[in-house]
Amino acid sequence: MNFQACSFTILVLLCVHVLPTMVSCECTCDTEQAKHSDDTSEALHYKIGSIASVLVAGALGVSLPLLSKRIPTLNPKNDIFFMIKAFAAGVILATGFIHILPEAFESLNSPCLKENPWGKFPFAGFVAMLSSIGTLMVDSIATGYYQRQHFNPSKQVLADEEIGDEHVGHMHVHTHATHGHAHGSAISSEGSMTSEQIRQRIISQVLEIGIVVHSVIIGISLGATESIDTIKPLLAALSFHQFFEGMGLGGCISQAKFESRSTAIMATFFSLTTPIGIAIGMGISSVYNENSSTALIVEGVFNSASSGILIYMALVDLLAADFMNPRLQNNLKLQLGANISLLLGAGSMSLLAKWA
Repeated sequence: MNFQACSFTILVLLCVHVLPTMVSCECTCDTEQAKHSDDTSEALHYKIGSIASVLVAGALGVSLPLLSKRIPTLNPKNDIFFMIKAFAAGVILATGFIHILPEAFESLNSPCLKENPWGKFPFAGFVAMLSSIGTLMVDSIATGYYQRQHFNPSKQVLADEEIGDEHVGHMHVHTHATHGHAHGSAISSEGSMTSEQIRQRIISQVLEIGIVVHSVIIGISLGATESIDTIKPLLAALSFHQFFEGMGLGGCISQAKFESRSTAIMATFFSLTTPIGIAIGMGISSVYNENSSTALIVEGVFNSASSGILIYMALVDLLAADFMNPRLQNNLKLQLGANISLLLGAGSMSLLAKWA
């Protein structure tokens, strides 16, 4: 599953990387096209600094939950972990609603597309809706598939029969029945634990796809711009954004209990996506026209899809799963803390929309 998810993510990245380079300058909306050499030189220094800053912030954010074994406060069994996850989920939710979706509407409703059908229908909301439904389908189908593969009832029946044959003649009937009951309970308990682990793996991989798509797009946007006034707030906003999105993703990866190699690959992949996007933006800045119809459509569609994925994952797989947890519902203090953390996370990320 990890390999398939990463392959699909790489395919998405290739689409996002290649398509913007195909933009033309045919669009008549030529706002802010002039580039001054002095500004360009200073902007380059900020871009290089942004690569380092975003890389460190993302790596730190995604790594903290993975160090839960060494940091007791971040252990999933600790109450504070619920509040940290709620804060991170709030950040992801606000990212989808406040940052990505409005950008998608702005791109697809641009005056540069007035002669195209994009501005005559709310495609941004439509694509976001389809993306959410698609995520639900993938989530359900993948979970069902791995449940059937790992917990096939016929396999458990055969296992019980083999154990029964092995012990026949060696145990009293009553003792054998007791053993069979205990064995069945063990299978049920193990199945329940492993089922949750599989569920967490699917959640973490789908969530990473949604985060990565937007991270690359916004990285390209930062790398391609030559406006220092745009780069400065984006630098701070992206660092904050990557840190807390990384914490949300890192928490899911930690609960999924991947092997060390898979964990390292997923964490590294997340950490590198935005810096790679910035580098690509820097490389294509001389030919990139953010107001061209191709660039607007590509950014609008991918941002819409990304927002749909993140909104679904934040509400269904992160918040609903934790807020409906009996451990949280039976603890009023913890429930209050989680709600406050959620509002703080969503509010903090929403506030950043003022600058980025």
